[in-house]
Order: sequence, then C-alpha cells, then structure tokens
Amino acid sequence: MIHAEITNYLESIAPPAYQEGYDNCGYLTGNEQAVCTGVLISLDCIEAVVDEAIRLKCSLIISHHPILFSGLKKITGRNYIERTILKAIKNDITIYAIHTNLDNIYNGVNNKICELLQLQALRILQPKAGVLKKLVTYVPASSSNQVMQALFDAGCGDIGNYSDCAYQSEGTGSFKANEKANPYVGTIGTRHYEAELRIETIYEAVHERKVLKALLTAHPYEEPAFDIYRLENTSSKVGAGMTGELTEPIDTRVFLKKLAEIFKVPVIKHTDLTCAQIKKVAVCGGSGSFLLSDAIKAGADIFITADYKYHQFFDAEDKIIIADIGHYEANSLQLI
Repeated sequence: MIHAEITNYLESIAPPAYQEGYDNCGYLTGNEQAVCTGVLISLDCIEAVVDEAIRLKCSLIISHHPILFSGLKKITGRNYIERTILKAIKNDITIYAIHTNLDNIYNGVNNKICELLQLQALRILQPKAGVLKKLVTYVPASSSNQVMQALFDAGCGDIGNYSDCAYQSEGTGSFKANEKANPYVGTIGTRHYEAELRIETIYEAVHERKVLKALLTAHPYEEPAFDIYRLENTSSKVGAGMTGELTEPIDTRVFLKKLAEIFKVPVIKHTDLTCAQIKKVAVCGGSGSFLLSDAIKAGADIFITADYKYHQFFDAEDKIIIADIGHYEANSLQLI
C-alpha cells in the first residue's frame, strides 16, 4: 500500500476543503507515492514523534496538529519545527496533518467529545458556509427516476436528517441535432420538442466530480443540459463546535467533577456557576473562544473548550459557564 491510498481514505471522511483558512492540512513532508512501511498516529508531530517513527520503521506519520502552520524561509535546525522537518526528510518520513477538517466534520473531534459526555440531539454549533452547491438538470420524464437515483447514490439530496431530497417541475425542452449527433430522441436536422422534468438537488462541493460522473452516466441524452450554483446556505453536517443535551439535567458541580474525570484533568478553569443544573452543553475541541457567542445563542448552559485567556472569561457575562479543560486534554482522548 502506498501513502496516498491511506490519505485518500482519510480525505474521503474529512476532505481538506473543510479546513479553516489559517490551517495547513495535508502532506507536510515526504512522498505520497512511496510504499508505506507503517503508520504512526499522533496528536502533535515533534522530534520525539519522528524518532519513534524511525524506531518503529513507520514511513508515515498522521498528526492532528500540523507542525507547519506558515512558510519557512530557512531550514537550519535552529528551532524544534525546523529540526523536526529536517529529521523527517533525512529519514524519508512522510508527515500528514488532518486538523480542522477533522474538527469540522459531523463525526469528528467534537462528536467524540459529545460521545464521551453521553450527549444526545447533537448539532453543529457554527455550520460552515460555502460548502454546498445546487445542481439543476433537465431529463425526459421516462428517465427521471434513474437519473435521480444515480445522483442520490453519488451524494446528492442530503439535508439534515433527510436524504433523497430533490425538486421536480414540468416543462418542455427543445433541440435540433446536426449530422454528427446521435440523438436519444428526435430527428437529425429537425427541431424537436420533448416533455422534460427540471430536477434540482443539492450536494457538498467536494463530491462534485462524482456527482457529474453519475449525471453524465445515467442521463439518456448525448449532451445533457445542467447548471451548477454555488450556495450561501450553511451545511448542517460541516462546521465548528457542537451542541448536545444530557438525557436528564445534572447538578452543575457534579457535572464538572464528571468532566474532570473523563478528561483526566486535576483542575478545570471556569467562570461563575451561573446555573444550578446542566442540561445543554456546547463543546469545541482545542481553541474555541471564537464560538462563545454561538454557544450563548444556542442556549447552552456550559461551553467546554480550551485556551481561554484571562480577560476572555469575562465575555461570558453571566450568560453561560465557560469551562477550559486544556487544549491537549480536549483533543488527546479523541485519538485513543
């Protein structure tokens, strides 16, 4: 097996297109076409991790956090980043990062945190915009079912908890085939009118190649007509953070104690306990202060995340409890 076969599978679950703009997911060193001798999975990739990969004869390191967030102008080994990159290159170690794209998928890091907390009714806290497109095509009525099924099988028509979503409207299409054509219906050189259905359905942009292949394969026309629109709608399955609910409200202090036990932290930094019980919970693995307003709007009793600065705690304004469990702690259990 080569490295690309492994990372292509990962990207089918957490597409790189879902990463945040500041992030640097994907291959950081190495050759994606190299034969894989072993895989080492880590939260961070530092020198010690590369040393372990060498010792275990692993040619591929899959790290959650990328060792490179910005470009390097020099690689002289003067800091831990440069030393890590140098060591990986010298020893033919490929480093691959799967970071905020893994955070942002529905079944990613935040979902795992919710699972550990036994939360239900899970929802993305800040749904991501710009990931959806709409396909509009025109199909003879007799072929509409086979075309729609092919599109659904390719990833179209998923809206929240519903699948196979599409809209149809009736109309009449016209075309005239020239002498080089092989028309499905009609006569060469004569304008033809055909009763057609206009089919509209949405899909995630990362599936576009598969969707178009399905359309062109299933559509009976030699030259199917179709339009693609980029949507501003947010996706209910892609985005930052997550909310969920406990089956029954629990005493706030009891919940905090349980939280510390689950994530194995001796201390949790938190704001004033503004509610006696916890029912709705918002979470964000890693640094999540940018989601505080979303957690408040969602009606969460507590927001669990990490990396809160001293003055940022005051932003809660007694509307929610902020619980900082630590960046490492909010991510490390997801990899076990």
